[in-house]
Amino acid sequence: MFKEVINHKGFWKSVVSLAIAFALVFTLIKWGIDGFDMFFFSKNDPLKFFGGVLLAGLVYGFFVSFGKFRNKLKK
Repeated sequence: MFKEVINHKGFWKSVVSLAIAFALVFTLIKWGIDGFDMFFFSKNDPLKFFGGVLLAGLVYGFFVSFGKFRNKLKK
């Protein structure tokens, strides 16, 4: 079942789109908590921050998409 789900048409597109959406929403919320200060982007290593957020988004996107496509294939 796992291989069927990850090879289903549109699965990886869904994972990437959810990852990008998660990264944008998370960054905006985190930036808002810090008061929308431009120093937010330079106080820590931005590459490490955005890399971590994107990786977390990919994990989130994978699990959400997997559940969605698994349910679609079960029906």
